[in-house]
Amino acid sequence: MQTNSPELKTRFKKITEEKNLRGKRVLLRLDLNVPVIGDDIRDDFKIRKSLPTLEFFRSAGAKTIIVSHLENDLTDSLSRVASYISKLIPLKAFVAKLDEAHAVVETMAEGDIIILENLRQNPGEKENNPVFAGRLANLADIYVNDAFAASHRDHASIVSLPKLLPSYAGPLLSEEIAALSKAFNPPRPFLFIIGGAKFDTKLPLIEKFLDIADYVFVGGALANDLFREKGYEIGRSVIAQSRINLKHVEMNPKLIIPADVITVSTLSKGTKSPDLIGPDEKIVDAGPRTIDQIADLLNDVKFVLWNGPLGDYENGFSEGTENLARALVESRVETIIGGGDTIACVRKLGLLDKFSFVSTGGGAMVEFLAHGTLLGIDALTNKLRDSS
Repeated sequence: MQTNSPELKTRFKKITEEKNLRGKRVLLRLDLNVPVIGDDIRDDFKIRKSLPTLEFFRSAGAKTIIVSHLENDLTDSLSRVASYISKLIPLKAFVAKLDEAHAVVETMAEGDIIILENLRQNPGEKENNPVFAGRLANLADIYVNDAFAASHRDHASIVSLPKLLPSYAGPLLSEEIAALSKAFNPPRPFLFIIGGAKFDTKLPLIEKFLDIADYVFVGGALANDLFREKGYEIGRSVIAQSRINLKHVEMNPKLIIPADVITVSTLSKGTKSPDLIGPDEKIVDAGPRTIDQIADLLNDVKFVLWNGPLGDYENGFSEGTENLARALVESRVETIIGGGDTIACVRKLGLLDKFSFVSTGGGAMVEFLAHGTLLGIDALTNKLRDSS
């Protein structure tokens, strides 16, 4: 069921209009799960997307308590992320232990911001433990979820906190909902581009947009399963772990698959038609004819939604993805993009600000597009209904 995004936006708008945040303790769930190598933040995209929210609460005189996670759970600290943020916006403190948070919160003045340690250092976060959620809730007067990219997780800070505090959607979460919801009733013709891997995860999304979109291009490792469905040799290429019946997808007239691919073997690298792959070859990227194929479509379409790379981006096969990004920018077609590798590629090219909207979500974007809602959004809307 598609979420009621205007309800979320209206609720958040109401508390800003009433100017009732001064002095309030706001438990703000952000997604600060950024790549940290040594002391370096390798990609600050999510941090910068959160800055307008932090500036808003600071200007409103709230006492903002940021909670977030890092991917590596027990081993990673948010201290380096906090240090980075402190160079962009005034930060009162980084609190390394939850037991010490109450004392720090008591010293906060209006407009102060603190960051708590990585939530996932406590097993109660991923276990959605109500006791852990209660300890967090006791720090604040209200809860705001502005972590779209984490809102598909059944974790304490996403789904339990809204049961314990007056709860709201943050401006970035509301913006994500509004932008991505456009794909459910898009300008036409509409081209949906999906790449990456994990066909079993993304199949519901492909099936859904074969109904909604005018064209659905499937690339990346996802295309390998479709090549196999056609009876092509796929050599050592990445495919779904279990065989999936894709005949209904492969036969759909809206489906478009790569016209050529880049392959590697122990002896060579080349570009060829996907029906000519040898048993010792591995498909690693989309070829130039494939990009031309999409570019031709861009002459007609009015809206594009893109998630996922066209090649094995993590292992350096980025040319197809980069060329697709350039083609989309040059077309000036309204385009929404998302997905970690997609964003990393576009950022490297310096093209992030050339797209109509860039989502912070990877898995959350896929989940939202497939189902029209997320667990974290449902938690907020249930709270709204309970308090109405």
